[in-house]
Amino acid sequence: MKMSAAQVITIMEKLCALHEILYELEQEKEKIVKENDVDGLNNLLAKEQKYIAAIQTMEKERKKEVANWLGRENATISDCIEKAVDEEKEKLVYLREKLMDIVELLKQQNKLNQQLIYQSLQFITFSLNLLHPQPKDATYSHPNQKIKYRQGRSLFDSKA
Repeated sequence: MKMSAAQVITIMEKLCALHEILYELEQEKEKIVKENDVDGLNNLLAKEQKYIAAIQTMEKERKKEVANWLGRENATISDCIEKAVDEEKEKLVYLREKLMDIVELLKQQNKLNQQLIYQSLQFITFSLNLLHPQPKDATYSHPNQKIKYRQGRSLFDSKA
């Protein structure tokens, strides 16, 4: 039985589609983070996990099909391209490039989202510090000064 690249091409198309959806979710995440929508973020993260699981499953399937077609483990798409001919070769080259482009966009969007979340956390920390400032002399006072006991505050800083 002669194997062809058809199964690998089908899986690569599915991988591209799943990555494109994941990229759209990442763009949606940017908007949700900017709007400070915690519930929306939780829902989006649940969706994201489903697509990540689907991508992992498809990747396992791709490895299996590539190994079946080429007759060896750990073969790459580049190895498939070398073995493929004509239209199959062109399609595999196209899908590899498309997948690499989508993954690069995902990396950039993830980096942006990470920066936005970090800035949000910095703002929250700043706001909390404005609402509950730290005492200036929490650990040391001049020996000639009387010790002032703050009502409602412990002498020990529990955040430290």
